Amino acid sequence: MKIPVYNLKGEKIEEIDLPEEKFSLPFNHALVHQVMRWQMMNSYFPYAHTKTRGEVRGGGRKPWPQKGTGRARHGSIRSPIWRGGGVTFGPRKEKKRELKINKKMRRKAIFIVLSEKIRRNLLKVFEKFDFAKKTKKAEEFLKNFLEERKTKKKRETVLLVTENDSKEINYAVRNLPYANTISARNLNILSLLNHKYIFLEKGAIQKIQETFKI
Repeated sequence: MKIPVYNLKGEKIEEIDLPEEKFSLPFNHALVHQVMRWQMMNSYFPYAHTKTRGEVRGGGRKPWPQKGTGRARHGSIRSPIWRGGGVTFGPRKEKKRELKINKKMRRKAIFIVLSEKIRRNLLKVFEKFDFAKKTKKAEEFLKNFLEERKTKKKRETVLLVTENDSKEINYAVRNLPYANTISARNLNILSLLNHKYIFLEKGAIQKIQETFKI
């Protein structure tokens, strides 16, 4: 299959061939969801952690005698029904959320999403991203392709996929709320799904095929 290549002005300069066995895959909703869930669960960090009554400090002695005071009986001030006591059925960091999934499935899901972006005309290939660390230059380039939106991000979201890690492109794009960058070797399913448009450098296509062999 052929796909056009543009320069930064949006002018078509050539066409390149993409292998249909990789960039023309039918959409598999179940596989994409499975890989997305795998990445989300494996990147989760258990910040929330509560203590049980056995872990809360203090409460070693009985607050008052069992009988004779007229008050309800209690054995410890660290009971879950006391203020400052332990928590019943609270979140615990020991809970394991990691999932396992085959490498081939992860890689295939990336090409499935790229294929779907191509079908919906949401993927464009550019000869080279060259913004010289200038946010204004990057914004002028992107506003020619992205529609405005009445949201905090101001425009529709785009992911710029570079052939290699580039600090210059990162500096130019980092203050734009609707745009993000990623190198081809770090491409992942969540980054693809979280952005409406995918803009690829011409050299990134070969890098993707070499990194994610299926």
